[in-house]
Amino acid sequence: VQLQASGGGLMQAGDSLKLTCADSRRTFSNNGVGWFRQSPGKEREFVAGIAWRGGNTVYDDSVKGRFTISRDNAKVYLQMNSLKPVDTATYYCATSRTPYARRDRASYAYWGQGTLVTVSS
Repeated sequence: VQLQASGGGLMQAGDSLKLTCADSRRTFSNNGVGWFRQSPGKEREFVAGIAWRGGNTVYDDSVKGRFTISRDNAKVYLQMNSLKPVDTATYYCATSRTPYARRDRASYAYWGQGTLVTVSS
């Protein structure tokens, strides 16, 4: 599985940004997809997940109401609104081992290269 996250950049607090995860081998179908993030010196943490049918989504409490995960046949998106400096991290997308939206890292088998999001105050 070849996943590629893109769309990161340098933003101001309050800005919006949309990340895209592309799957070059088109294996998103039948699998849940998640977004995670990692800041320097911290563990990689769950951000949002979406089931393969797209109807079920889950979010970490820290982004609920600000971030929205969505998907189409070939890509998964993370719309990030009202960005805060604490959102600064490298964001990764990953394909789940199951069709479901899961929070735990162990559920994800394939990981893409990350995209850096920096939010200044």
